[in-house]
Amino acid sequence: MKIRNKIIYTLLLGISLAFFACEDFLDFAPNDRETLDNFFQSSEDLKTATAPLYNKVWFDFNDKFFYALGDGRANNLFAPYSDYIFPFTTLTETSLTGPLVSAWKSFYNVIGQSNNTINNIVLRAKNVTEGQKNEAIAEARFMRGTAYWYLASLWGDAIIITDNAKLVTNPIVPKNPRLDVMEFAIRDLEFAAKYLPEKIGEPGRLTRFSAFGMLSRAYLSMAGLKGSGENSGVRDVQYLNLARDAAKLVCETSEYKLMDNYEDLFKVANNNNSESLFALQWMPLPTDGNWGVNNTQQAYFAYSSAITGDDAAWGGWTMASYEVLKFYDVRDQIRRKATFMGNGDFYPEINSANGGFIVEDQNKAFVKKGVVGSQKDTGGKSSRMNSALNSYMLRLAEVYLIYAEAVLGNNASTTDPIALFYFNKVRTRVQMPEKTSITYQDIFYERRIELAMEGQFWYDLVRRSYYQQQEVLNFMENQERAQQYEFDAKTFTITATSLDATPVDKPEPKRLLMPYPESEVVQNPLLKEPPVPYVFTEEKITDLFN
Repeated sequence: MKIRNKIIYTLLLGISLAFFACEDFLDFAPNDRETLDNFFQSSEDLKTATAPLYNKVWFDFNDKFFYALGDGRANNLFAPYSDYIFPFTTLTETSLTGPLVSAWKSFYNVIGQSNNTINNIVLRAKNVTEGQKNEAIAEARFMRGTAYWYLASLWGDAIIITDNAKLVTNPIVPKNPRLDVMEFAIRDLEFAAKYLPEKIGEPGRLTRFSAFGMLSRAYLSMAGLKGSGENSGVRDVQYLNLARDAAKLVCETSEYKLMDNYEDLFKVANNNNSESLFALQWMPLPTDGNWGVNNTQQAYFAYSSAITGDDAAWGGWTMASYEVLKFYDVRDQIRRKATFMGNGDFYPEINSANGGFIVEDQNKAFVKKGVVGSQKDTGGKSSRMNSALNSYMLRLAEVYLIYAEAVLGNNASTTDPIALFYFNKVRTRVQMPEKTSITYQDIFYERRIELAMEGQFWYDLVRRSYYQQQEVLNFMENQERAQQYEFDAKTFTITATSLDATPVDKPEPKRLLMPYPESEVVQNPLLKEPPVPYVFTEEKITDLFN
């Protein structure tokens, strides 16, 4: 699709940012300038306006926090010499921990850019149809809703913003309660589910099924928050049913399909594949060095420059945790090998010009997801400190598991045939045997292993803690968070060695939420005060499933 080169200057929480679009909807190569008053006058303008929401505003979240929190804090990831991963693993992060501060900023960048896009479309889009306007607004509201789901999950109470100018005028505003933040996220995602297109258009763009998939996750969160109490073990049935219905629409009526081979999901050539419902869209760094459109994770994960083809390979002490390796079913080697590389593992797609790459003389399990090889291995699509690999925010396998969990609900087990069908599709793809009955622990295993190193496991623990808090705290207490080990992939042997000397804080309820960044508290002292209920002025969508 051809989109005219434009520059849009927008106010983002008081900071002027420039975003551009051209042939591919995320390329950055402008050659003319137009004011806001002349913009938003065609469907191409609207698509240009929403393009930056797919990468640059998410960069500070994706750069380190995505995996440092999602997998490091959940103890899938062990990096004893990392000052940005290990504080999360040892539960010793503070209000000054760098990635935490960056993530808060990133979420509000997403929110601010989404607000600008929405408000500019409402005010300035005159020569487009209502359908085109609503579709573009729906893209922005999807992004904003997703950011608020993260804020509610991580910090609980947060500040709901819909007009950036008001915040610039008066930055000292009260936070809103977690339930209101989650409800706001849900309403944004419901709008997106109603107005996004049904069919996949440009590769990487959202559809209404992207929104229904994200809604199923948010409804599942709300089911726990609205349940009978933090240790009741009971979730709200209404929201469980909504999670089931939203996931079912994706499973049964969308054109999304599981990829045949699990390991193919994590190759640059398969960006925007049939399983990808929402992924951050990264590009090789352009010649002008426009930092912030690149995926840096390979540099942090790859343990050898023989993998990257350059000096950006700093993952020699970033590896699977001892505890997650023990968690793997010994038969589950397809997913393990695609996630963590160990001694004897062979990867034909890395160093492909020389016949592939074999892990030799190593006694750890290094990170493989996000590691794609050199420029030669990716056809020139990667570059130094950029794998150009999309970051999955939501894929179909997770929605299959959400459907199964929503059907399970508050029961000890289920033999529901449809739930079993989708649950087993995730397992049989990786040659794991089918099950004839599902428990929560079955789903817990599948989610942890299927989505390992995709930044999701911490949120699984948080969601469970809404109605089984003590169980989650006990689980965290029993995790071996500082255990060194030796690992041999040939025999799948894990041997504990020494304990890391870094102390691990005791899991307590307060550790299920993040501290507010100190810099934000200084600027807005009301973050330390009790939350103020949010006043919803927009009517809730009631015909979404009709």
